Amino acid sequence: MAIILVVDDDRLICDLLQVALGKEGYEVVTASNGYEALELFIERRPSLTIVDICMPGLDGIEVIKQIRLQDSRAAVMVLTGLDSDTLKSQARMWNVTEFLSKSAPLSQLLGTVDRTLQQSENAAAAGRRPGTADWRTGRQEPASIMVVDDDRVLRELLADFLITRGYQVLAAQDGQAALSMFDEKPPQLVILDIHLPGGMNGVKVLRELRARGYAGAVIALSGVYEDSLLKEMLSLGAVELIAKPFDLAQLGLAIQVALVLSGCGAPSR
Repeated sequence: MAIILVVDDDRLICDLLQVALGKEGYEVVTASNGYEALELFIERRPSLTIVDICMPGLDGIEVIKQIRLQDSRAAVMVLTGLDSDTLKSQARMWNVTEFLSKSAPLSQLLGTVDRTLQQSENAAAAGRRPGTADWRTGRQEPASIMVVDDDRVLRELLADFLITRGYQVLAAQDGQAALSMFDEKPPQLVILDIHLPGGMNGVKVLRELRARGYAGAVIALSGVYEDSLLKEMLSLGAVELIAKPFDLAQLGLAIQVALVLSGCGAPSR
């Protein structure tokens, strides 16, 4: 039975969709705010998430961004009382599957849900699984990139930049978090700040990643030039050293080159 997560601060909308979709045979879980939605998404891994845009605290766009950090291919629908080109553009940027107005007939919503879930099932039946190639077409799944930087603003900027370009993204604020994420899901590329808090700088993180068998590409970031640290990063196999502040276009090109050199190629779109 497919699980559908409905996210809306309007309790009536949640109750209506829970009843209507439940009658169609779906298991429906609801969240009245963005924080609760993300907890349920991680816990239940729904087949489809239906998200309102205007919510207090964490709005719908931010919820979608966080979902994309967890699963770049998750099926997400927007159901909103607002209908603007700006919102639709933002939704497309974050690979939203469908964008519906709350004024749409219930029959249209149910049909859209059925179609979206069928498309998702067809993709799974074709053999496309995270981190693998489609055996029918040979097309690669999006490369996974880990961003390790203690600057939250920069970390979120890079995550947004990478996700909109089709990559899967993991984001860590320090070395320990990066190693924990690596143990759970090794990335194909690491973008690593050299200066990190907690007694584990970028060199130590990279040395530990190599000790754990990581053979993928590494791009080092640094806001301060320190010759000894840069040389150590290069000796550990960093393929590029980029100084902060940097141009995103320059970083994007460096990422493509690094992935090609490591045999991963560009992201699937």
